[in-house]
Amino acid sequence: MPTNPEPRNVLGSSLGCCCTSPMTGFYRDGFCRTNAQDQGHHVICAIMTEPFLRFTRSRGNDLSTPYPEFQFPGLKPGDRWCLSVLRWLEAYEAGMAPPILLACTHERALQYVTIDMLRELAFEE
Repeated sequence: MPTNPEPRNVLGSSLGCCCTSPMTGFYRDGFCRTNAQDQGHHVICAIMTEPFLRFTRSRGNDLSTPYPEFQFPGLKPGDRWCLSVLRWLEAYEAGMAPPILLACTHERALQYVTIDMLRELAFEE
């Protein structure tokens, strides 16, 4: 029986944990891992900013309001979250994209954005 390969980040190394408080990721395990059921491709580990939260709310995706029934705490500036790569790209094109953590961003993001775009807004500790 084949095993799933270890998830990789956009730098080609092991995918780092994005955040466990609040618990993020499609699997709610802290990692921006994905699968075919993840229609939003939640592979970008982003650090929320007030301008981005306002931007995404204006696009019909309110990330600030808690929805406990979906295990969603509501986000505030400074929170890390596995963000949809398509939402991040939309925000990038509008000049509103939040910073990201390259080590915690899944390599699948590179199917939609370039590494140069990601590096432009990379925040590394």
